[in-house]
Amino acid sequence: MKLLLDENLPQKLKYRFLEKGMEVFTISDMKWNSKKNGELLPLLIEHSFTHFLTFDSQLRFQQNFAKYPVCVLY
Repeated sequence: MKLLLDENLPQKLKYRFLEKGMEVFTISDMKWNSKKNGELLPLLIEHSFTHFLTFDSQLRFQQNFAKYPVCVLY
């Protein structure tokens, strides 16, 4: 599992997932700060992320996740 944490989540959350043995990155780690969701989702696929965790509950209304092979958790 390769997880990306959105910039609206605390950076410290990364270490909770790392303790579980997951491969975890933040938006800052990837240097994707201020990317819009439309730009971000194709980058997730390009970089082989399998999961994206965000606090943005409106994201599901802004993007069609059916066309992306990434599990988005909000």
